[in-house]
Amino acid sequence: WLVCRQSRSISSSSRCMSIMPAWVIDRYGSNDVLRYTKNASFPVINYPNEVIVKVFAAGLNPIDVSMRGGYGANTLSMKRDPLNIKLSGSEFPLILGRDVSGVIMECGPDVKYFKEGDEVWAAIPPWKQGSLAEFVVLSGNEISLKPKSLSHVEAAAIPYVATTSWSALVNTGGLNKDNCASKRILILGGSGGVGTFATQMLKAWGAHVTVTCSHNAERFVGELGVDHVVDYTAGPAEEALSALEKFDLVLDNVGGDTERWALGLLKPWSGAKYVTLVTPFLQNTDRLGIADGMMQTAATVATKTIKHLVKGVHYRWGFFAPSGPALDEITDMVDAGQIRAVVEEVFSFSQVSQAFEKVEKGHARGKTVIEISKGGD
Repeated sequence: WLVCRQSRSISSSSRCMSIMPAWVIDRYGSNDVLRYTKNASFPVINYPNEVIVKVFAAGLNPIDVSMRGGYGANTLSMKRDPLNIKLSGSEFPLILGRDVSGVIMECGPDVKYFKEGDEVWAAIPPWKQGSLAEFVVLSGNEISLKPKSLSHVEAAAIPYVATTSWSALVNTGGLNKDNCASKRILILGGSGGVGTFATQMLKAWGAHVTVTCSHNAERFVGELGVDHVVDYTAGPAEEALSALEKFDLVLDNVGGDTERWALGLLKPWSGAKYVTLVTPFLQNTDRLGIADGMMQTAATVATKTIKHLVKGVHYRWGFFAPSGPALDEITDMVDAGQIRAVVEEVFSFSQVSQAFEKVEKGHARGKTVIEISKGGD
């Protein structure tokens, strides 16, 4: 690999190395569709702002399990092939894995802020080939220098939940480090990946944070610095939360019935926002097709937005958005000791199937991470 790296130019990647080890799926289904191969196509730089990253560690998220089963297939296929040039099923073999920590192997000519050998981390968009492989290609806008205080395994636990939280709270919710000090924030589902990261970020910014979780997770979220915990297993969370002072923002990681009552917990006519990460967008396009699914989605969100706006609160949908600049800020917070990596369990590259089973069972209090290659290999 070292000899290859020294002798290659942007146009010669495929001639220097054409295959690599990876875990792929050739169809959607349950865990038995996962297949290890040593002959996956080596990623190639197609655009001048791209980089090739040698993967040291990859994180698994619930979305990887969902995508293995075909969740979002219609929308993601359109994103991969917007002109519909390729045949149906052309996304296969598909490599899953949304979190990556590794080292840059090669940079396109327009990449100015990174160089070969830089240790980086990133959240990989779901329409791109993922991190359960020896190498992955990413845009320079999607990567960031890895926190120096974290190992690759620890770093792989953060990017996807971090950029999802950032998109929901900052891009959609309008929060930032300068306006959080007087804010009361409620996180529904506070012990999951997004909830635990959002808690740490908001506490670092000085917000007052209340979370809901099970009794078993109370101590865990307490260690993250939350101000108030509501145990939803002890009785209806709606009743306990209604007795509290109203909130400036609600981040909903639960969905379902919570939407019926959660907006009533917001301060009316004060710019308060309800942001949910549980949306029907991809289910609609999977079920109805792209055009009809998007129409149904637009009608749903417009109706709900107007319904709640007349009551003085803002209804919003939050979505994951890859962002190197957001990870730059998060890197600083990690290295300052304001955010820590929460790793539940580490698996070797040969144990990817077992790792998927672990994530599928749920109830983890941290990230499941795959160690793909050790530094110095």
